[in-house]
Amino acid sequence: MIRVLLLPLTSSQMRAMKKMQQLQPEIQKLQKKYRNDPQKLNEKTMALWREHNVNPLAGCLPVLIQLPILWAFFAALRAYDFRADPGFLWIADLASPDPYVLPILTGVTTFLVTRMTSTAADPSQRVMLYGMPVFLAIVSRQFAAGLALYWVVSNLFQIVERYLVDWADRRAAKGEAG
Repeated sequence: MIRVLLLPLTSSQMRAMKKMQQLQPEIQKLQKKYRNDPQKLNEKTMALWREHNVNPLAGCLPVLIQLPILWAFFAALRAYDFRADPGFLWIADLASPDPYVLPILTGVTTFLVTRMTSTAADPSQRVMLYGMPVFLAIVSRQFAAGLALYWVVSNLFQIVERYLVDWADRRAAKGEAG
C-alpha cells in the first residue's frame, strides 16, 4: 500500500536517475578534459545539465520525501506484535526469524533490484550488485519474518515498478521517433 502511494515519487526519481546515467559518458569526458580546472569542469557540467534539462537534485527530492514515511512504517512494523497473528504461508510465527526461505528470497530480489538500477560499467556498482544481496541475505536471517517478508514484497514491487517505468519510457521514445 505504501509503495503504491509513493509510486509517483519513485517513478520521477527513476527517470531523473536514468537521465543522469545517460549523461555519464559525457560527464566523464568533461572530467578528463578539465581535471586540472575544477571551476571550468563545474561550469561545463552545469551547462550540460541545463542543455539536457537535467536537475541533479531531482533524484534526491523524492527520496527525502519518502524517508520519513518509510521510517514511520518501519517503526510501526517493528512495534507490531506479530505473535497475535497465526502466521503466513510457510511462516508459523511472523515475529521469529525465518532462517532459510526469506533470506534467500531477500538476496535474490535485492540482486534483481540492484541489477535493474545500476550501471554495469561502474566498478563500485558491481560491488553493490553482489555485496548488498549477500549482506542482506545474511542479516535478514536475524530479522522478524514479518520484516523480511515486507522487504521481499517491497523488492518485488520495485522490480515491477521499474519494468513499468522503463516500458512507459520506451513507448514514449517510440512515439517521439515515429
